[in-house]
Amino acid sequence: MKSIQKGFTLIELMIVVAIIGILAAIALPAYQDYTIRSQVAEGPVVAEGLKTAVAESYASNGTWAANNAALGYTNPVGGSYISDVSITNGSIDITFGNKANASKLTGKKLSLRPAVNLNGDIAWVCGKGAVPTGFTVQGADATDVDTKYLSAACKP
Repeated sequence: MKSIQKGFTLIELMIVVAIIGILAAIALPAYQDYTIRSQVAEGPVVAEGLKTAVAESYASNGTWAANNAALGYTNPVGGSYISDVSITNGSIDITFGNKANASKLTGKKLSLRPAVNLNGDIAWVCGKGAVPTGFTVQGADATDVDTKYLSAACKP
């Protein structure tokens, strides 16, 4: 008499579980890094209005804005993953908080610093990014977000 096997053997099930475990071990950290990078990407977008205000203030007055109040921003500037955006002598410091990844991002900063050339043109240096040739950057870089979470423009 012939017996017909139905279903999987124990070894086959163990192999499938091992494969799923390996895939999960690789996919979960990669997904977490992707999520944190997307949270960091909110910073420059939220600061876009401040960048314009700082540049206009410099073009009008010839000096960098000392703080948010000098530009008329009396209410806190923030976002979903950002707890504060502050200006210090033209440099914009973005502090992460709110819904940001608590262990890797909360309390970390990303700096956007203005750079000016002899013609008065203004460029922005993000984080640890390179200063364009012929430009002099204003302020110190306070970026302490891990380099792997920064966008290409903000990396050294």
